[in-house]
Amino acid sequence: MKILIIARPFTFHGGVETATSGLIGALVAHGHEVHRAGPGRQPPHAGVHDHRLPLPPLPSALRALGLAALAGRLAASEAWDVVQSHERTLRQDIYRAGEGSHRAYLEAVALGVARGLRHRVTLALERRVFAHTPEIVAISRAGRDEIARLHGVPEARLSVVYNGVDLARFHPRLRETTRAATRAEVGLAAEAFVLLFAGSGFERKGLDVALDALRTLADRTARLVVIGRDDAAPYRARAAARGVAEQVLWLGVRPDIERWYAAADVVVLPTRYEPFGNVHLEALASGVPVVTSTRAGGAELIEPGRNGAVAEPDDPRAFGRALDEVRAAAGEDQRAAARRSAEPFTYARQVAEFEALWHRLGRA
Repeated sequence: MKILIIARPFTFHGGVETATSGLIGALVAHGHEVHRAGPGRQPPHAGVHDHRLPLPPLPSALRALGLAALAGRLAASEAWDVVQSHERTLRQDIYRAGEGSHRAYLEAVALGVARGLRHRVTLALERRVFAHTPEIVAISRAGRDEIARLHGVPEARLSVVYNGVDLARFHPRLRETTRAATRAEVGLAAEAFVLLFAGSGFERKGLDVALDALRTLADRTARLVVIGRDDAAPYRARAAARGVAEQVLWLGVRPDIERWYAAADVVVLPTRYEPFGNVHLEALASGVPVVTSTRAGGAELIEPGRNGAVAEPDDPRAFGRALDEVRAAAGEDQRAAARRSAEPFTYARQVAEFEALWHRLGRA
């Protein structure tokens, strides 16, 4: 099939971009003719035809409108079998809601914060997308239910297609081959209980809660490794105020995230809003248990007592108790359970589910 996918340029630290890149590679491997369109320069991808949408330097709100206009023009310019957008554009057969609902995000994170032009434009585009796109694809059951509740999208136009994960790159064997060297690289003791927080956008991902939860742990040798992009200054100050500054390592953005899963004993993600989050799948595939929040779509994969735990997002003490429970259950059984829970989420499965949607739309 001749498929046009509208998506932002790939960055290795972006969850949405990583999910799109994995899907595109699998589509090419399955013999589809894949065209990718978006603003900026896309890194080359074998077998993919790129169409650059040239946006001039503009404020973010106007860039969103410009992208919608340019993508619509390209969608109308050729006879595509399927137009699938991973951005808020207006002329697509399928919209993959990888970022969930902006309205829900504002309610969860920015309630009471003045909404500027960018938010108003995003909300307006979102209303159009959900009202007029033939098929809306959520990336978790929670996301599907949220879109139906907030935007009135009927069940007949709503589907769930989970992300895929690279099961070879993220694998428990790295614990044996890289764990010791990775810890030594940053001075982590071999016996230390290591928590990993991975994600950009520290407020939404709940880094403040992770820092406060660290304070509740009785083990003062526990360490929290922070990987991601954002202004760390207020969180460093918070760590100092909580008396845990010496227990936190700030590593910024890392392209070798798989090594840090191998170095960790648990991933902690007290997110306030997360439609799914690749971190959940990557950690589990690496054999690392996950402690996450009830507002994370990835919580759908967590079996408390087996591969992690789930707590309320703004409750550091609950997260501390959950971390203690995961530590008490640590062992090969827990790591094997984590890996098993990720193994069904292949890119091949994702392609098969999208193909079923495309054929259904074609018949319609």
